[in-house]
Amino acid sequence: MCSTAVLRISECFIKPLASTAESNHICNLTSWDIAMLSMQYIQKGLLFNKPHNQQDFIENLLDKLKHSLYLALNHFYPLAGRLVTQKTQDPPSYVVFVDCSNSSGARFIYATLDMTISDILSPVYVPPIVQSLFDLDRAINHDGHTMPLLAVQVTELIDGVFVGCSMNHTIADGTSFWNFFNAWSEIFQAQGQHGDIDVPISRQPIHNRWFPEGCGQLVNLPFKHHDEFIIRFEAPKLRERIFHFSSESIAILKAKANSESNSTEISSFQSLSAHVWRSITRARCLPYNQRTSCNLAINNRSRMEPPLPDEYFGNSINVVNEGTTAGELIEHDLGWAAWKVHLAVANHNDKMVRHKVKEWLQSPLVYQLGLHFDPFSVTMSSSPRFNMYGNEFGMGKAVAVLSGCANKFDGSVTAYQGYEGGGSIDLEVSLSSDAMRALELDKEFMKAVSVPNPVY
Repeated sequence: MCSTAVLRISECFIKPLASTAESNHICNLTSWDIAMLSMQYIQKGLLFNKPHNQQDFIENLLDKLKHSLYLALNHFYPLAGRLVTQKTQDPPSYVVFVDCSNSSGARFIYATLDMTISDILSPVYVPPIVQSLFDLDRAINHDGHTMPLLAVQVTELIDGVFVGCSMNHTIADGTSFWNFFNAWSEIFQAQGQHGDIDVPISRQPIHNRWFPEGCGQLVNLPFKHHDEFIIRFEAPKLRERIFHFSSESIAILKAKANSESNSTEISSFQSLSAHVWRSITRARCLPYNQRTSCNLAINNRSRMEPPLPDEYFGNSINVVNEGTTAGELIEHDLGWAAWKVHLAVANHNDKMVRHKVKEWLQSPLVYQLGLHFDPFSVTMSSSPRFNMYGNEFGMGKAVAVLSGCANKFDGSVTAYQGYEGGGSIDLEVSLSSDAMRALELDKEFMKAVSVPNPVY
């Protein structure tokens, strides 16, 4: 592999149309948003093959990406804003919101890397250089007071192009992130078919944030200074590897989980999550009585009554979990663990969502990576349901989805669509070197892992 570094060539800032009435709004933040202030940005991106023998290809691509991003921000205008904290002493208040207009806008960076797609995707472990394909490395969401809420980095490789987005997690969750990415791609492909300003998109974002009835639309925090709730987390040295699970392999896990639990209700992803939870727990060689849990980031939208639309732009997620001891988890079969995961998901209904919001408002909590995610558990984030490979920017279908180092820790597992679709799933697993080595030697785990066909 080449030993090199990402070289930043240029950068600029992009703002939505100033006359857009909505872009002058203040965007209030909900409990779901504010809880993310000490977490890190969402960092996800797509790797594409670079077309051959196209004169002025990269210049034309950058121009079209910038223009389509400008048009996309007219729809997703909070991403061009900045966070603002407003404090008063009498009466005492501490409120964080988004100023959608008083900002430089979203940052757009063009960079180069003297490496090939194979240099990125062929190694067994995700190479550290992938972290440099994203802007705002290790920034936390509270930094959105002075840093962009959205930063796009387009990195030209020898034979490829990586389009990486870093998006402030107080502004958006995974659903909102990919809705934005999908709309940007849709606008890119529609350029020239419509006017320069009003390019329609199929899924218009909804910016009216959800607040429980009777609570108002300002969340007053019980703090005097951000040092009271901000902690910067630095993950220990981890191994990251992407494991591929074909739809056939996942179907076998699902059938096994349902058969062993005498059920028909356990889903494919619940079965896969339980399989990963048991396997990583074995690999860690934890003491019998050590508590461990399987945590899943879960979308609240469809669970609420009435449901929030998928187009709701903002955060609408909770983390559900089910725990036991390491000994019990390993002694029991997959069906036992999968049923516990299923119950945690099934019980997360409208009543539970509203209860958690009420509980948070009574005692506001800002999530901390180093405190709220313990090193003995497994946390499943992102979703293979997100439309990742449907995004094309004049280069055909992407060859891979990759993420930065943000929000990763020992036991974090990021789920992606499998390249071939059809229900296949890729899981990016982050573990200590010893645990990763043991996981790779675990025959039960590796039996379910499939070998993907190279697409580059």
